[in-house]
Amino acid sequence: MADNGMLNDSTLSILRMALDGLSLRQQMIGRNIANVDTPGFHAQTVDFETAVKRALTQNKVIGLQRTQPGHLAAPTQNATFTIAQRPGGSVRADQNNVDIDVELMDMTETALRFQALSQAASKKLLLLKNLASGR
Repeated sequence: MADNGMLNDSTLSILRMALDGLSLRQQMIGRNIANVDTPGFHAQTVDFETAVKRALTQNKVIGLQRTQPGHLAAPTQNATFTIAQRPGGSVRADQNNVDIDVELMDMTETALRFQALSQAASKKLLLLKNLASGR
């Protein structure tokens, strides 16, 4: 069976990677908020944009190994998300630099980005469904 180009779409692979990065960023924000009163805790952030940009410029889709001729190749991307201490901000007397206002703003922004990318992926899959059903 020949590969179906519609299912090996790099757009869906990139969207999946970006959604994974946003999900990880949301987890880091939650961790930061949970540690707002922990002495010595330093806020962390996730840089997934660099990995997505790298994937977009390389545009390399790596397929999974197919052990049977009828298996479809599933597109994947190598994603390396960088987790680092959040730059800037002020450190309190207890050496904690979590700013709840910054975290809540980042949480809202991340949620909006996630929703937008989810909608884009949903529309892409709906388009593929309509193409497959002949509509």
